[in-house]
Order: sequence, then structure tokens, then C-alpha cells
Amino acid sequence: MLRLPKIPSSEITPPELFYNRRRFLKTMAAAVGGLALAACAGPTAAPTPAPATTGAGPTGKTDELGDPLTDREAILNYNNYFEFSTNKQAVARLAADFPTSPWQVQVGGLVNKPRVFDLDDLRRFGLEERIYRLRCVEAWSMVIPWLGFPLRKLLETVEPTSQARYVRFEAVYDPDRMPGQRNTWYEWPYVEGLRLDEAMHDLTILAMGLYGEPLAPQNGAPVRLVVPWKYGFKSIKAIVKIDLVAEQPSSLWMIAAPHEYGFYANVNPDVPHPRWSQRTERRIGELGRRETLPFNGYAEQVAHLYAGMDLRKYY
Repeated sequence: MLRLPKIPSSEITPPELFYNRRRFLKTMAAAVGGLALAACAGPTAAPTPAPATTGAGPTGKTDELGDPLTDREAILNYNNYFEFSTNKQAVARLAADFPTSPWQVQVGGLVNKPRVFDLDDLRRFGLEERIYRLRCVEAWSMVIPWLGFPLRKLLETVEPTSQARYVRFEAVYDPDRMPGQRNTWYEWPYVEGLRLDEAMHDLTILAMGLYGEPLAPQNGAPVRLVVPWKYGFKSIKAIVKIDLVAEQPSSLWMIAAPHEYGFYANVNPDVPHPRWSQRTERRIGELGRRETLPFNGYAEQVAHLYAGMDLRKYY
């Protein structure tokens, strides 16, 4: 098993199966068809197949930059999920028995067709594999083969009204089974938000699996957001509610530490965290550090969303 390096105390964020497996995998296999998708060349095009470089990673796959996938055991056992614990290596154990089915996601707010989606409804949007880099605000990173579908598909189904400008996401609140939610330092439940155009971008997905299997509880099962050009805390886990709103939502981290965490949270090596630099990162499973790329390497696809904005001010 991969031995994971410990994060220095200077890089720690402030303190304080499942579905029917056979059925899921059958649906997934039909949707994925063995195709690994990664980032595209243009801002609106669908992702193009990632190169399948023999021997490049645990499955022989890479992201579109040629970086190998992070070891599956590392992804399953090194998790930021404060609802369970601030100890990354304790989350998998604490989350092991968390029930993730049945599950519903309520979608409403400024929409013409509000609706409640169950897991079967979500799978009908079609699952595809997307190999994305995940960059944590704590300056570590992974390359993860997610299984999911563009959030845009769900939003188009409920028909946002002309007043909708943002999307507000809310995670499950269950302090009896999520011991971290008994910590009153944070304002639970976990809330995050995106601008509507960010949410509608093709790179933004709702993930329901990784490495060809259903999401494990510690990775945000049964459904989580993945926005690869933003720091990982934006990719809210165990979503139960999505609302289209007119005003910018206040997220859990914005409320807990507004001087450290802004709404946009775009990966930007030129904007340091107040307590550490963001210029380099530790790729889990590698020795040494590597340079951090603007927008986590997805600038060509998403930089146009922020044209004219001062990205130092809107961090």
C-alpha cells in the first residue's frame, strides 16, 4: 500500500456499499464504455479522450497532461471530510458505515420545474469517466478518475429562470452519524456555491463514482460536486439540496474564515493563502513538489469566465 506523507502543521486548514453494486456497475459500464475523458481544448467543447499511456499509472491511464492516476488506496484513505473528522487518515474508518442509499437531491429555487431526484434519476443523465486533477487549498494534489455527468444536464432539466445567477449546494446534516458535525466551530450543514455560468460549464460535474466503482462514503457518496479548476473544498460532498438563487451564497468556509477563503477559490499560484504559498504542491504518491498551474491547468477552458476580474481581489 502507498505510504502517504504527513502534511506539515503549516499546511493544515483551520481546526475546529451502498447502492446495489451490480446494478450500479451495469449502468456505469453502459455509460462509460471504457472511455476515459479529460479536459478539452476549447471552452465549450466536450472533453476529449485522455491518452492511454501504457504503464503511466495504476490503470495505465493519465490525465491530458500525461500525469498518472493517483493510487486508488490513497484516494480512499487520505480524505478531507470535516463532517467526520479533521484527521484525513481517520475519515475512511469513521465513514465506513454511513448510509448512502436511498438518497434524494432536492433541486429548486429560481427554476420553472423544481424536482426531487433519486439515485436512479441521477444515473439516467449518463455516467462517463473524467480524469481530473484535484488541488487542495492545503497545497497537496491528486489525479482522480471520476465517474459522473455534467451538472449542466441536471440544471437544464429544472429550467433556471432569468433571475437565477448562482447555484447554492447543501450537504447532508446528520450529526448522529457524522461526528465532526458536533464541532460548533463550523456552521453546519456544509454549504457551497457557484456562479451559474461556472455551474453550467462542461467541466463541472456531479460525481457518483471513481476508479470504476461507486463513490465510497469518505469520498462524498453518493453524489458530490467536482469543479477541477477550483480548490477542493468547493467540491461539496453528499449533496442533498441544490437551489438556484439570485444572490451569492455564503459557504461554510467563507463564514468560518472569511479572511482566508473567498467565494471563487480558483487555483491561483500567484495568490498565497495567508499562512502558506500556493506556488507549489505535493502530488500524493510523489517525492518533492511541483509547480501549481493557474486554474489547476484548466485555464484554456475556463479563464474566459473571469475576463476583466481582478483575481487577486476575487480569490
